[in-house]
Amino acid sequence: MTPQAIDAYNRSRLTQLASDSISHGAHFDSALMVNPKEWPAELLQIRSSFVTLHLQGDLRGCIGSLHAAQPLARDVALHAFGAAFRDPRFHPVTGRELDRLEIHISVLSIPVPIQFSGESELLDLIRAGVDGLVLKEGAHRATFLPDVWQKLPDPVQFLSQLKLKAGLPANHWSDNLTVERYITESW
Repeated sequence: MTPQAIDAYNRSRLTQLASDSISHGAHFDSALMVNPKEWPAELLQIRSSFVTLHLQGDLRGCIGSLHAAQPLARDVALHAFGAAFRDPRFHPVTGRELDRLEIHISVLSIPVPIQFSGESELLDLIRAGVDGLVLKEGAHRATFLPDVWQKLPDPVQFLSQLKLKAGLPANHWSDNLTVERYITESW
């Protein structure tokens, strides 16, 4: 069952929550706690999210989860804090950057395995511009949100870069490789 879409008012509330959690983190080095009594049932559903931060158009942090484990409002608050202060690719956000951050939230569907017999079949099954992908092989694992299609519109390039992100060679292929797809509701 697909969860109901998040309306504009609750999208705005989640974006403000992400901003508040980042500000809280700058002062207290922790995510803002979410009081369930202050949130509607729609935002307390167990859902997974990613929070992506940009500064002057450049990626500044991105943290999230692929599998739903907590209420959406709490998930967003934790991942906003994580994107600002715990993304290992970046130094923590500074006080001077706080007011200039662009916050992007993606709420994920449940990832579903793609069945394929080889790389060419997988490439035919990927829905460019729609699918987020999770690639796994042994200890290697990586995901690209559907937004990445804007920078990597070619499925071959998208898959190659996803392999590199997972720590595999761009041309790597094995029968042990698995791929899941998901879609997002993003703003």
